[in-house]
Amino acid sequence: MSLEAAQFRATVARFASGVTILTMRDADGEDHGMTATSFSSLSLDPPLILVCVDQAASMYEPLQAAQHFAINILSAGQEKASRAFASRDADRFGGFAFERGKLDVPILVGALAHLECRVHARHAAGDHIIIVGEVETGAVGDGEPLLYYRGTYGRFTK
Repeated sequence: MSLEAAQFRATVARFASGVTILTMRDADGEDHGMTATSFSSLSLDPPLILVCVDQAASMYEPLQAAQHFAINILSAGQEKASRAFASRDADRFGGFAFERGKLDVPILVGALAHLECRVHARHAAGDHIIIVGEVETGAVGDGEPLLYYRGTYGRFTK
């Protein structure tokens, strides 16, 4: 017996998470990005992370051919970017400053941290794909994280 979809969604919504934006550049030089909360570190040796992407997401197809991508860990002041990259708008990068990382992927200015990754593996899982990335470089900044809990954004308080 499986848990009903609505109950499953309500249950996992009780898990507070940080917010990231997954970015990449395709072979034609087009930038792609999407908000992703299904992100986790995976291994220290080698340094691996994972991110889960819905097969219905606009980035699903470009990620099938991607060799590199970045995870931008959002700071508390980047809720607007998170909402924009979660929208269906084709120009998600409009109005948000970014730089090119060492792997030529977009890195959002003001992110709390970022990781630039080489695709290590892809695994189909239900209606998602799990992308495992081997971290090649990254950087950290100062500030507080943007958090997501039960469908709303929040801030870390001490």
